[in-house]
Amino acid sequence: MYIYAVHFSVRDSGVVKKRAAYIVLGLNKDGLKEILGLYVGDSESSKYWLSIFNELKNRGLKDIIILCADGLTGIKESINVAFPKAEYQRCIVHQVRNTLKYVSYKEKRNLPKI
Repeated sequence: MYIYAVHFSVRDSGVVKKRAAYIVLGLNKDGLKEILGLYVGDSESSKYWLSIFNELKNRGLKDIIILCADGLTGIKESINVAFPKAEYQRCIVHQVRNTLKYVSYKEKRNLPKI
């Protein structure tokens, strides 16, 4: 299962608010991608993610083997409650990007392109 986050701003009664849309994407047994849900939320929390995982279970999702996401607040705790056998893996793109912020610009030029 992959979770993609898209952040955007909306105007609500004249006030600009930040929102996030989360696209929950799964791979079935045949290796085909399926969109399992689209959720718009005000904030991230373990309670928020647990409600999403429980909704997916109620709709028939049997198990999650690997959850790949980028450090979304409360997601690791929630996945362990809803799907205890699931493994959490941080998104490699974000992991590399977060690591590279500690490398000087001069040194980045010497790194191989990925």
